[in-house]
Amino acid sequence: MSLATSDEGGVWVADVIYIYDEDFSIYWMSYPNVRHSQAILKNRKVAGTITASEQSGEELGIQFDGIAERIDDPRFDLALKFYSKRKKLAPKETDDILEGHSWYCLKPKRIELIHGKLFGFEKQKLSF
Repeated sequence: MSLATSDEGGVWVADVIYIYDEDFSIYWMSYPNVRHSQAILKNRKVAGTITASEQSGEELGIQFDGIAERIDDPRFDLALKFYSKRKKLAPKETDDILEGHSWYCLKPKRIELIHGKLFGFEKQKLSF
């Protein structure tokens, strides 16, 4: 996922590995001292894109904006999904899951779906 933030230096985009839940919330781990994490502490409004690569050449992706926040909890439930996505062995609840990172959560306010085959040039829009 490409995550766009804004700080006193301007706009910034960082790629992060994400997971999501059934409420469309998006989660990722980042070091608290990197630019995008610091920007979220000052300005919680963010935007992002996720593009699915397909060998067929179809356009498929989403664009979204919303509010992000740092989560001050190891969230073992998230760690299980995150490790699985990265094809790593599941952690134990006693492991230091974060290893210096923090969890962040983006709650979308708007999502635009891009699917050339189904929608052509018309984006499908969802608002929350």
